[in-house]
Amino acid sequence: MPEQPHPHDPFFPFWEDPSSFLAVWLTTADQTALFQRQPNELCFADNANDFPVITVDAKQKYQVIEGFGFSLTGGSAMLIGRLSAADRKALLRELFLPDGDGIGVSFLRLSIGASDLSERCFSYDDRPAGQSDFELAHFDIEAGDREVIPLLREILAINPEIKIMATAWSPPTWMKTSKSFVGGKLRPDCYGVYAAYLIKYLQAMRDRAITVHAITPQNEPLNEKNEPSMIMEAGEQAEFIKNHLGPALQAAGLDDVELFCWDHNCDVKEYPLEVFADAKVRGYLSGSAWHLYGGDISALSEVHRAYPDMKLYFTEQWVGIDGQFGGDLMWHMKNVLIGSLRNWSRVVLEWNLASDPFCRPHTPGGEARCVGALTIGEEVVRNVAYYVIAHAAKFVRPGSVRIYSDEHEFLPNVAFLTPEGYIVLIALNDEAEARSFTIRFQGKSAVATLPANAVATYVWRAV
Repeated sequence: MPEQPHPHDPFFPFWEDPSSFLAVWLTTADQTALFQRQPNELCFADNANDFPVITVDAKQKYQVIEGFGFSLTGGSAMLIGRLSAADRKALLRELFLPDGDGIGVSFLRLSIGASDLSERCFSYDDRPAGQSDFELAHFDIEAGDREVIPLLREILAINPEIKIMATAWSPPTWMKTSKSFVGGKLRPDCYGVYAAYLIKYLQAMRDRAITVHAITPQNEPLNEKNEPSMIMEAGEQAEFIKNHLGPALQAAGLDDVELFCWDHNCDVKEYPLEVFADAKVRGYLSGSAWHLYGGDISALSEVHRAYPDMKLYFTEQWVGIDGQFGGDLMWHMKNVLIGSLRNWSRVVLEWNLASDPFCRPHTPGGEARCVGALTIGEEVVRNVAYYVIAHAAKFVRPGSVRIYSDEHEFLPNVAFLTPEGYIVLIALNDEAEARSFTIRFQGKSAVATLPANAVATYVWRAV
C-alpha cells in the first residue's frame, strides 16, 4: 500500500486510493471554473482508445524546481498592508500556504530601492544634488517602500521557507552618469561603492531576519526608458560581477547569496552568453534571469545547452489592463508557465502581486497599465496571474523535479515528480473546442477531457 498522505499535505484528503485516481483542478477562459477542483476524479485503467496520448515518465528527470510566485513590489506591500489585520492574515495564509484553500506561493522577488511600481523613486542613499556618499554613511534601508519589511516578516512567520530574490532598478543617482533615476550608466569610479551598497542591503535585510536568497544587479539592463532604470551592457555587467560584486559577496561572508545576470528579455540571448563566456565571471554566477516581453521562450534552452551548469530563472511577466482574462490565461500558461518550465527554468514568477483598481501605485514614468495578481480596492479580486501561478505553486512544491511528458502542439503540458511522491501534470487546451486525450503512466491509461480554452492540473500518487 502507498504511504498515506499527512493531514497537512495539500493533496489530503482527495482520494482513498491515490495510486489509482487522478484529482483535477480546472480554470477556464470564460471563468466558469477558477482553479476549481472537479467533483469526479479520473481513473487509471487498462483501456485502449484513439485519443492523443500524453505519456508521463518519472524515470526521465530534468531540472529541480525552486518555486513559483510574484514580485512583492512596494505598491503591493502598501496595499496589502492597509488591509485589516484579520483580512491581511487570511489573505497571506491563502497566498503562502499550500493546504486548504491556499495556493502555496513559494518564491518572491523584491526591488532593491524603488521599482517602477513604487509610489516614488528612491534609493537607500539619496543625497542632495552635487553630493555623494562613497562611505555609504547615509545608507537607510527605511528610505522608501516602508511596508515591505513588516509584510515580509508576517509572510515568513506563516511560511519561513519562502525564497526571496532581489533586483535593483537603479543605484543612487550620484553613482550614475545621468544623475537621474532614469537611464544613464554606472560611473566607472562607482563600481566598487555600488557593490558595497548592494552588500549593505543584504546585510540590513539579514539584520531584520530576512534572508535574500539571490540577487540580480540590474533589472532590464538594456531598458533606458523605465523610471527607475539604468543601462548596463554585457561587458560592463561582466566587469562589475568579476571585479566588484562577486569578490564583495565573498569578502562579506555572503557567498551563500546566489548571483544571476541579465534579468531581461528572450530576444537578446547574446547578452548572458557574453557574460558567461568569461570563466572567472561564471565562477561567481549561479545563472541568468529572464523576461518575455521580446523574443521566444526557447532562448532559455539555447543558453542551457551552451552552459548546462548555469541555472535559469523566469522572473517577470506582466498582465496589462487592456488584456482579456481568457487570452491572457492562454498566453501566460503556454509561454510563461509551461514554456519556461519545458525550457529548463527552475522558477516562474509573474510580475506585480497587487495593484489598486486603477493600476496604482507607480512612479510618474513607470508602467501605468500593470494589473496585479490581486486587485485591492473595496474588495480583493483575484486576477489571471493569480490562477496561472496557483496551477503550479500549490502542488509543485520546491524540490520537485520536472519529468518527461510528451510534447503536443495542441496540448501544451509539463509534468513533475514531487518530494512527497506525487505526479503533477499541467495541460492546456487553447483551442476553441473541447479536446479529449489519454494520460499514460506506468502502463496504465486515464482519459481526460479539457474544455475549450482551459487549463487543468492533474495530480496522482506515484507507486
